[in-house]
Amino acid sequence: VQLQASGGGLVQPGGSLRLSCTASGTFRLLNRMGWYRQAPGKQRDLVARIASDGTTTYADSVKGRFTVSRDNAKTSVFLQMTGLKAEDTAVYYCYCDAYDTIWSRMDYWGEGTLVTVSS
Repeated sequence: VQLQASGGGLVQPGGSLRLSCTASGTFRLLNRMGWYRQAPGKQRDLVARIASDGTTTYADSVKGRFTVSRDNAKTSVFLQMTGLKAEDTAVYYCYCDAYDTIWSRMDYWGEGTLVTVSS
């Protein structure tokens, strides 16, 4: 599975950005898809994810500001970010776990996209 993310950039505090990520390759099922982020000098943490049944999970720090969603084909995941704060500045990584043709599950990561919140 290959993950291609896009949508990062520079935004002012209070602004909005939308991240997109599309999965390609051979698989039976994309289970959970979502986003993690890593700020300089910090560990990579979950931001938001959405399961194949639509169940969502959010970090407390982004609840009410960020929305994770998937397309109908369930091969793309989106992160709508509003009310951005300086502390949201980080490299954002697309993530998924997928079952291959023999139902073996693996985790996959995309290359990060930088989000910078600054005036």
